[in-house]
Amino acid sequence: MPGDKADVVMFGPKPIIEEALTKAGLNLHKAWAAPDQDAFIASIAPKVRAIAAVAGHGPVDGALMARFPRLEIVSSFGVGYDHIDAKWAGAHGVIVTNTPDVLNEEVADTALGLLLATVRHLPQAERYLRAGNWPKHGDYQLTPSLRDRTVGIVGMGRIGKAIARRLDAMKVPVVYHSRRPADVPYRHYPDLIEMARAADVLLVITPGGAATRNLINAEVLGALGPEGILINMARGSVVDEPALIEALQNKKILSAGLDVFANEPKVPQELMEMEHVVLLPHVGSASHATRRAMDELVANNIISWFAGKGPLTPVPETPVRK
Repeated sequence: MPGDKADVVMFGPKPIIEEALTKAGLNLHKAWAAPDQDAFIASIAPKVRAIAAVAGHGPVDGALMARFPRLEIVSSFGVGYDHIDAKWAGAHGVIVTNTPDVLNEEVADTALGLLLATVRHLPQAERYLRAGNWPKHGDYQLTPSLRDRTVGIVGMGRIGKAIARRLDAMKVPVVYHSRRPADVPYRHYPDLIEMARAADVLLVITPGGAATRNLINAEVLGALGPEGILINMARGSVVDEPALIEALQNKKILSAGLDVFANEPKVPQELMEMEHVVLLPHVGSASHATRRAMDELVANNIISWFAGKGPLTPVPETPVRK
């Protein structure tokens, strides 16, 4: 009931979330600190009413949620929540929340940085300089340009729109693919293959999960073509990684810039050995300011719920109780 001292379980350390929940008077249970996590969960399960979920600390599936008979809300860190079975939660009256909007601009900034780094070989040029090659071997090689390219954005949600605004300012043409047309002034391609043929860059910023698994497959990469560049800021699951490796090895596409991978933090050795790709360790929103805002929203969703004010940012699959 609103107003009582509710019990919340966390499966990974997040000091800002921990401090906020504790200050709000909630009972916080740190599952990650227990020597025997399974036994610990069994001991607290009857009283737990909320989960503070941190992406990267394992899935929050139906089997896990079912262990907590009084569970009311799962507050998830990150805009993507494919690590949570939101459909199961919705069917069992459990609210799921995420952290949209507070990371839009940071991720869009990173996407543009990764795009420029990939097209213009910025990391490779820096390595060339640091290796002492400039005085020894002369100027770094000429690179491709963003000037003559159309960027096809796969997913035109909040972050996709923020990326498109930046490309507008840079006078780079934008088209997009999504399930439904968005309220934006760019050409919508209902068919991804058709857009891949028309674009010179595919910039992926669509949600993860079963619906988009391996969306960027060998056929899409073939349509993008030998001068095409893939930028993935979404989830590693959205790209068929073996197909991407094969396309890069056989020059079916020109290059790729990747912030996410299928089996993080493991990155395929084939990608690591490729000089013509740019790889980042999932840093899209990883600034002090943005991660603090995300942490605060995780905590505030739980605090608002137990104050009787409802969740701040519920996901569409879960009902909001009146």
